[in-house]
Amino acid sequence: MLLRLLLLLGGLLRATEPAPRCETGQETLGQCQTVQKAKCVDIALSSCTDVAYTQMMYPNFLDQKSREVVEYSSEYILISVLHNLLQGECNPDLRLLGCSVLAPQCEKDKAIKPCRHVCENLKKNCLPAFDAIDMAWPYFLDCDRFFAGEEEGCFDPLAKLRGEVDVEEDLPSDLPATFIQFKHHSYAQMVSTLKKTASKCSHIATTYSIGRSFEGKDLFVIEFSTKPGHHELLKPEFKYIGNMHGNEVVGKELLIYLAQYLCSEYLLGNPRIQTLINNTRIHLLPSLNPDGYELAAEEGAGYNGWVIGRQTAQNLDLNRNFPDLTSEAYRRAGIRGARLDHIPIPQSYWWGKVAPETKAVMKWLRTIPFVLSASLHGGELVVTYPYDYSRHPMEEKMFSPTPDEKMFKMLAKAYADAHPVISDRSELRCGGNFVKRGGIINGAEWYSFTGGMADFNYLHTNCFEITVEVGCEKFPLEEELFTIWHENRDALLNYMEMVHRGIKGIVSDKFGNPIKNARISVRGIQHDVTTAADGDYWRLLPPGTYIISAQAVGYSRVMKRVTIPTKMKQAGRVDFVLRPVEAWPNKLLRRSMEDTYDPYDPLELFDPHAQHGQPEARGASPPGREKPWWWSYFSSLDLHKPLWLLKQR
Repeated sequence: MLLRLLLLLGGLLRATEPAPRCETGQETLGQCQTVQKAKCVDIALSSCTDVAYTQMMYPNFLDQKSREVVEYSSEYILISVLHNLLQGECNPDLRLLGCSVLAPQCEKDKAIKPCRHVCENLKKNCLPAFDAIDMAWPYFLDCDRFFAGEEEGCFDPLAKLRGEVDVEEDLPSDLPATFIQFKHHSYAQMVSTLKKTASKCSHIATTYSIGRSFEGKDLFVIEFSTKPGHHELLKPEFKYIGNMHGNEVVGKELLIYLAQYLCSEYLLGNPRIQTLINNTRIHLLPSLNPDGYELAAEEGAGYNGWVIGRQTAQNLDLNRNFPDLTSEAYRRAGIRGARLDHIPIPQSYWWGKVAPETKAVMKWLRTIPFVLSASLHGGELVVTYPYDYSRHPMEEKMFSPTPDEKMFKMLAKAYADAHPVISDRSELRCGGNFVKRGGIINGAEWYSFTGGMADFNYLHTNCFEITVEVGCEKFPLEEELFTIWHENRDALLNYMEMVHRGIKGIVSDKFGNPIKNARISVRGIQHDVTTAADGDYWRLLPPGTYIISAQAVGYSRVMKRVTIPTKMKQAGRVDFVLRPVEAWPNKLLRRSMEDTYDPYDPLELFDPHAQHGQPEARGASPPGREKPWWWSYFSSLDLHKPLWLLKQR
């Protein structure tokens, strides 16, 4: 009787135990085994190995229970190919966000959800890119369903991209206000230094990003102005760009040092710096190619290679990746009345590979009415100016001036003459080949190339840009950086001050309303500038006497005679008041003024900050509907094709 009672009790206990969980299809094969308690495991998913953590958990938030199940899922395939589908937009942000769901961070055998606010911000910025290819927002990036609030203990999967993982080392607190650490900065250290500098001078400085590199690093800018983040009437906009070629690092370091110098000297009351910042809006972009820099940095300082790290992660040379507008300018030059300015981007340009870094610069130029710029390179010691592309394509070294040749030579000499080595008359030094030219040269006369950034600035916008080769060593040793900074400091300041040469003013109607996109023309110079949104303009000009005219669609032309004295170092004020006319006399001119940019230009149509409604609900594809072009990426999936990516009509 007792034995029977014990057996009965044992059966009842077994009956109350939870049934073992089985993978689908195992029940009939007799292979079902009890599932072990979920534990943290090392990340082995190839598309998620660069996340900021090392361990994940199965099952993930989509209840995918093994590496094999994840790798053969449509969700994983999507995050692996998104950078191609979206042409680099929001990459690798979306991939890392997807990894935070498919390979969730695991600590102490517990999965941690990614932060909801990160998902919401990314969705706001990236949804237009999905709309552009007719793709619905992925269901597994539902910010409410798979993400958590900060109060719930979430983590930021994109912190690594903002340089928040590898922070700069702490320095002693008793350092003087003017202290600058002359060292090579990693990407994270650069971001940290720029943010600390902006925080130190928060009343005159701010940081922002113009976009992302192909590998997802923010292209950080530090701005100096009396009203950071805003354009001020009649205050000219200036920019420096460094590290366009990743292995040419001196320009990057110079701009990091310059940012710290401007901040500390302004606080100390340096009258030159205060005058410059009080009257100019200054933008410094130290690294346009942070991906290439990382590759070059692996070789280390002192390595003077000409290839490794020069190009982007897409193997693109950014200074060959801009639209070729110079060829179009040469074609127009012989046409009477044709303008060599604000030339639209040809549609054929978008058929090729456009780097996200290039696109970011072009959008930046559309957003801010830049007047003057310089791009800092390395490998020589010389200042070059447009055009960089020869007027005869077969000629590799041919003097090819712009209509503003005199002004460009004046700008180039402003930098060269303030640089103690460039202005040195010795032919035995670095850059000695250019001594007889005064340390400056027309770009195409040095060597011709197409797709350059300087030519694009001049021919597509109001901005004049030169190129400064700041040294014969592309990646010098750290002990050389202090000397390089002191050689370039005054030249950097002197060139910035050139933004105030020429004339400036406001174009308005008789009621005082500003006129946007009015053209400012100079007789004898086949290149116009246009007014900004507030009707203000800046026209760089060397000393001399000019006939200046202002005109706009629907208004009569107004002309003025202007003399710029030789010793005048501040832009002269020349305003125009235009009166409306009933008939426009020149239809060709009207069309050229109205169609400043091609209406089908993807750069103009794509707004990364646009607000959009919620994506359509998931569901099956309507019968007979043609699949979008990107559907072929998922052709290997038979039963699990991502119908949830198809928008509902």
